[in-house]
Amino acid sequence: MKVQNYRQVKNIIAGSGVTMRVVAGPAEKAPNFVMRVFEIEKGSATPLHTHPWEHEIFIVSGKGVVRGAGRESPLQEGDAVTVLPGEQHSFLNTGRDIFRLICVVPLVDGKMPGMPARD
Repeated sequence: MKVQNYRQVKNIIAGSGVTMRVVAGPAEKAPNFVMRVFEIEKGSATPLHTHPWEHEIFIVSGKGVVRGAGRESPLQEGDAVTVLPGEQHSFLNTGRDIFRLICVVPLVDGKMPGMPARD
């Protein structure tokens, strides 16, 4: 068992105004999933993209929207989102504070999937 504070994990730039910290994954010997904490600055967003794996998101703090397939759904603290394989999606911070979310993805061929190219 490994316990760590996410703030002590290396911060990775995942886009303009978007950072990611991998808090559980291959380095922790997690066999199936990767857990990442994303922080999205005011007015910033993750790229609109798709990929062949599912992922689950939990909103820790802040306000935003998830966009994709011509839809936009508001998000706030405590909300959960399931993104199915092949679903187009992007997360945008619409609030005044950091939009913080936990994102869990499966390992792909034993590795953490990367940020896909923009669609």
